[in-house]
Amino acid sequence: MSPMSAAQIAAARAAGPPPCLPGFEHVNRYFDAQREMYAAKILPGEYYVTTGDELVATVLGSCVSACLRDTVSGVGGMNHFMLPDQSPGRNDPWAETGVSAATRYGIHAMEHLINDVLKHGGRRDRLEIKVVGGGKVLASMTNIGARNIAFVRSYLKAEGLRVVGEDLGDNYPRKVVYQPKTGRAWVRKLRDLHNSTLIERETSYRKSLGQQAVASGGVELF
Repeated sequence: MSPMSAAQIAAARAAGPPPCLPGFEHVNRYFDAQREMYAAKILPGEYYVTTGDELVATVLGSCVSACLRDTVSGVGGMNHFMLPDQSPGRNDPWAETGVSAATRYGIHAMEHLINDVLKHGGRRDRLEIKVVGGGKVLASMTNIGARNIAFVRSYLKAEGLRVVGEDLGDNYPRKVVYQPKTGRAWVRKLRDLHNSTLIERETSYRKSLGQQAVASGGVELF
């Protein structure tokens, strides 16, 4: 595909983003000048599904994103999640079922994304997935990135879902931009993260997960 002219870029920007699906109106969308199309920016705990030709973008530290699409219809999206702590001595409301509260949370994160893709025309046998993130970006977060990676790999294997790519682990935050219509994903490691916004955001998110788990006896995502 040849680059757009300045006039074409201006027209694409002025046309606005594709219509969003019901339930995703709160997600911020912006024009990605580098890729010459609109993108939805998701934050920790969010996900986004689209039937249009647009991008989904996020920045990951210890969190993981699953990028999922139907290879025929092009419907797809991305989530952004982190498992809550399972601290020693904390009452685990799921202990009797053999499923930890943390794992239950991860399952919710994946099922929300998958179910919405299927709801809007996807078929399970045509799904492909790329997974990104799980970096150890802050020493005080111990092995939370590794736990997120272990969970998502285990979940996808158990569900028999086709993984076509992954960029996981290491010590760096990542920016990921995903195009569900084509399955293309751009991942950039942020080796020089000069501001603390990402760390503060994930630390706050992590604390909120623990509070939700204790308060409700379970965890609801999104």
